[in-house]
Amino acid sequence: GSMLNVIGAEPTRAYQALAMQARLKVPLLFGQDVIHGYQTTFPIPLAEAASWDLPAIERSARIAATEAASAGIHWTFAPMVDIARDPRWGRVMEGAGEDTFLGSKIAAARVRGFQGRQLGDTDAVMATAKHFAAYGAAVAGRDYNSVDMSPRQLWEVYLPPFKAAVDAGAATFMNSFNDINGIPATGHRGLQRDILKGAWGFKGFVVSDWGSIGEMVAHGHARDKRDAARLALAAGSDMDMESEAYRGHLGALVKAGQADAAQVDDAVRRVLRKKFELGLFDDPYRFSDAAREREVLARPEHRAAARDM
Repeated sequence: GSMLNVIGAEPTRAYQALAMQARLKVPLLFGQDVIHGYQTTFPIPLAEAASWDLPAIERSARIAATEAASAGIHWTFAPMVDIARDPRWGRVMEGAGEDTFLGSKIAAARVRGFQGRQLGDTDAVMATAKHFAAYGAAVAGRDYNSVDMSPRQLWEVYLPPFKAAVDAGAATFMNSFNDINGIPATGHRGLQRDILKGAWGFKGFVVSDWGSIGEMVAHGHARDKRDAARLALAAGSDMDMESEAYRGHLGALVKAGQADAAQVDDAVRRVLRKKFELGLFDDPYRFSDAAREREVLARPEHRAAARDM
């Protein structure tokens, strides 16, 4: 139901036309890492955070969303709201730094900027709060690695920016590569079902990070991809990015009574709801307008805002 790294009004229109040949005519989502600008380049998120200028940070995300949406993109894998306190971690530059209060304010500002007035407007894209959770606390800054954390530190330092993103209306969440106290976040029911969808009442969908469902095998948490698909679905991961564990195994798991069909229905419903909110069932090509793309990407005020930032 989605494609990555397909950009431009004409290419997205062409792939959407192929999707419309299918029996159910369910429109595709087009996602892209729009991290610090689309065509107009803004400073990296850490540099923006150093300004403490929340209106300017929101404007940066607003312009990035306007440009990306004009190029047929519906969904950005941003903002990264991980708190990072170890400079050895290679993704520090993608977040807002080490302070939980500032990080929470910036998380909300960037969600508002990306999503604009409402989903469905052709200058808005779905935001993704990532990486849920505690990815920035990987031991010794080793990416994809383990996190060893007390409940107090998790709740007081690492979760508040995600709660701020939920409160700001973030459409989607992305889970993280790391394990937390021995359980991979992708297969962590406590994080995804109990906290995010339960206590916080999150109504959007959760997408895995790139291949992270399959990587639960490397963590030693799942026997194989089939087992990883079973664990991820049960934990609350709605969409499988890249590992093909869901596509390859969910049907067989349900038929064998090893996966809950109601949980599959819930995951599908969450994704479809966002496609409806974007207006894609009314017009699957509404974001793929070459004339609008040319006009939006030529706006001089976008470069002026980037220079100001």
